[in-house]
Amino acid sequence: MLKQNLTIALAGNPNSGKTSMFNALTGARQHVGNYPGVTVEKKWGQARLDHRQINVVDLPGTYSLTAYSLEEVVARNFIIKEKPDVVVDVVDASNLERNLYLAVQFMELGVPVVIALNMVDVAEKKGLHIDEEKLSRLLGVPVVPTVARQGRGMKELLSAAADLVSHGNGWKPLQISYGQDVDQALLKLVNNFNGQSLIWHPLSPRWVGLKLLENDAEIIRQVEQDPGLAGNLSPLRRELAERINKTLGDDPAGVIADYRYGFLSSIYRQAVEETRAQRLELSDKIDKVLTNRLLGPLFLLAVLYGIYEFVFWASETPVAWLEVFFGWLGGAVHASIPEGPLQSLIVSGVIDGVGGVLGFVPLIMFMFFAIAIMEDSGYMARVAYLLDRVLRSFGLHGNSVVPLIVGGGISGGCAVPAVMATRTLKDPKARLATMLTIPFMNCGAKLPVYALLIAAFFAARQAEALFALTLISWSLALLAARVLRWTVLKGETSPFVMELPPYRLPTLRGLFIHTWERTWQYVKKAGTVILAVSVLMWALMSMPGLPEEQAAQWEARVAAAAGEEARQELQYQQAQAELAHSFAGRLGSALSVVTAPLGFDWRTNVALVGGFAAKEVVVATLGTAYSLGEVDPEEASGLSGRLAREPGWNPLMAFGLMIFVMVYAPCFVTVAVIKKESGSWGWALFSMLYTTGLAYLLALLINQGGKLLGLG
Repeated sequence: MLKQNLTIALAGNPNSGKTSMFNALTGARQHVGNYPGVTVEKKWGQARLDHRQINVVDLPGTYSLTAYSLEEVVARNFIIKEKPDVVVDVVDASNLERNLYLAVQFMELGVPVVIALNMVDVAEKKGLHIDEEKLSRLLGVPVVPTVARQGRGMKELLSAAADLVSHGNGWKPLQISYGQDVDQALLKLVNNFNGQSLIWHPLSPRWVGLKLLENDAEIIRQVEQDPGLAGNLSPLRRELAERINKTLGDDPAGVIADYRYGFLSSIYRQAVEETRAQRLELSDKIDKVLTNRLLGPLFLLAVLYGIYEFVFWASETPVAWLEVFFGWLGGAVHASIPEGPLQSLIVSGVIDGVGGVLGFVPLIMFMFFAIAIMEDSGYMARVAYLLDRVLRSFGLHGNSVVPLIVGGGISGGCAVPAVMATRTLKDPKARLATMLTIPFMNCGAKLPVYALLIAAFFAARQAEALFALTLISWSLALLAARVLRWTVLKGETSPFVMELPPYRLPTLRGLFIHTWERTWQYVKKAGTVILAVSVLMWALMSMPGLPEEQAAQWEARVAAAAGEEARQELQYQQAQAELAHSFAGRLGSALSVVTAPLGFDWRTNVALVGGFAAKEVVVATLGTAYSLGEVDPEEASGLSGRLAREPGWNPLMAFGLMIFVMVYAPCFVTVAVIKKESGSWGWALFSMLYTTGLAYLLALLINQGGKLLGLG
């Protein structure tokens, strides 16, 4: 039912045909004056729809809603304070991409919007065919084609506005991503609002934060006058803006504008068919190649392979240096501290446990550096655009691309922010499917495990091995998504919109800052979570020790050994007996009943149990376990070297273990976030159970199938 006293605000860019539309809607029933206190002209009138009267207010022509001009302030203040039922944004269809920039800002504000696609006749003459229905689906707002000069589409426009009021949900702000730096800055600003209400009720905290970053003087003034918001927002805003400028080489307003235009560029590509050659900007010319259906994927694969070649080449020497350093440090501590529990704790629990993880910092750092180049240049958005074509055929939403990439789609991400990034998916089933497939991605925590085993068993083909693991992780994620969407998460996927910001030349400062921040997070994790778990695992692998009678028997056998070689062999067997008798040894041995068909020994079992806390613990635990079994510290080599010489370890077993680590249960922090985002412990537990079951099945097929083929 049509609401009584419906008020429509008519907005749009100058020269979009807004005045012609106002005249066509109101005819002689219009009035002209000035807005109170300003010289800007105010026009209002009445329109008719099925014998009902509709109030129409003609807002000043503007290009944006950021308060740079008096007209923009007047237009925005009217919408915020007077709260019209609908804003009709009049856009020039022949200059659609540029004109929709204002529409996106209305949608960010949250006010109900109808797009009046004006001058469609001019657009057709320019060789532009606009799919209005698709444009409406992509934008999520009604789109009505009009020719205001001829009075075409006026009734349809009023009907669309009335229907939106009758069936709409009020103010609903659009949320798009403005890139990692701006999104994180917005989150910090919103978190500092402390839940206080704003002077202007309908505004969302995120929109206010957006305007603060855009240095909107009017919003800054309003916020500073609100005692509930003033606080430390002003210095925080300046700090965040300065940080964005340093990392991206541009002010926040410029970055935000680029992402808005990127958002619109994607919509334009999907909804508009150009039957005549249009002038191409540089980014468009580049995209003709990089997003081409044939050349784009080939270029992407070449980029990924090149990244892995670069990462292993650049990190080889520093990784070797760190391996030598931690070996020297362990030897020095071994020589300076008397043999006993303290020496064992520091050497095996801390140095060989945490050191095994920190030894791969250079590899992680160079991977983050390569990813930062892709993000800061704008190519990462193209990766998402290319992968959308694949994802849709497997039942995922196009916007699933970003969470999957954040989670480690190019190796080196993190599942926690990736699961949180699924909030941008409006389709609840596609969102759940995305959450449940993110754990298949190769997050930064899995990289040390891969690097360790690749160095031990695939040293001649390191880049190829990691490249293959990337392809396997994507294949498994897509297949799992397809099964989920066929079974427990049936449903259609909604339209996809992906921001395509213009290409930028990354700044060295920005690259270094992004690389350092992510690497430092990894190091901090090694110094806190991994250290704590490593010490715990050392304790479990060191206690309770052999019974006195068995220990005495071993000591007697070692003392009676003939020759140094025989003595060392008996010492090694004694160390293995002590490990097997420990709490961890008993747990690992008990699990061997289940994991024996996979080729995993008890030490690997214990490492995998520790990996439930964090995947890096797999490396730390193996480092501790094989350090405790080392009988001659002076001849100790890196963990990769130890595994390569260890009986039972071979390329087949290593490959099965890498696939198991890739797939099995996400770390406990990720599980907690899945519970929070899905609102159910059921889905969180399901994410652990189905991934672990699938990991077991894959490792079993690899090990048993490999043996049948004579491998390993």
